Amino acid sequence: MENFSLQDKQIIRALQEDFPLCSEPYKILAQRVGLSEEDFLRRVKKLVDEKKIRRMGAVLRHREVGFKANALCAWHVPPDKLDAVGAVMSAHAAVSHCYDRTTAPNWNYNLYTMIHAKTREECDAIITELSNAAGITDYKILYTKREWKKTGMKYFCE
Repeated sequence: MENFSLQDKQIIRALQEDFPLCSEPYKILAQRVGLSEEDFLRRVKKLVDEKKIRRMGAVLRHREVGFKANALCAWHVPPDKLDAVGAVMSAHAAVSHCYDRTTAPNWNYNLYTMIHAKTREECDAIITELSNAAGITDYKILYTKREWKKTGMKYFCE
């Protein structure tokens, strides 16, 4: 792994923890590692510019906020329409993930969307709405039966 200073490691560890839910979250994170907010953000930007940090994202514990019906919907999309259909589907507020995959024998579905709703009926309505908006009628719905523990990679936890 590339060279990381002790302070860079502290910053990365701070960014991996639960994000402070307040008006100045970076100020709190900066305090945890002994920096001013400005210095913290400057160093984070440098880590991004150096491609040492590739992405940051949130993990929503969707069941805790009322989304009890979740489905992975596999769509069969003509390859020449994949980008356009993906753009339509990923723009919907109920879609948290939208990605394409290579098909397999006996499984011609190449676009996948993860849909979150409060009820299965609401989920079905969203899928119908997506189908109509994209003009795609060949799909399979795979409802979530069990939620697995959500964890991300953790770095510099020595």
